[in-house]
Amino acid sequence: METVNIHEAKTHLSRLIAKGEPFIIAKSGKPIYKAVPIEEPEPALRRLGGLEGTFTVPDDFDSMGREEIEEMFGLND
Repeated sequence: METVNIHEAKTHLSRLIAKGEPFIIAKSGKPIYKAVPIEEPEPALRRLGGLEGTFTVPDDFDSMGREEIEEMFGLND
């Protein structure tokens, strides 16, 4: 693991982070801080069709409640 002094860490922080490896920051030769990259969890895979077969859609789905809706908006007059 690389050890750098505070001045070098401030000057080259972007370069140190870009490596993606942990490093230690030292002051007067004594380690004072350990920087480690955060590991992001793998995104969960989304499976299409996961609910297939668990329910059925009625044949009249497109017209369900049509009469009530037309009555509410006065469209059946």
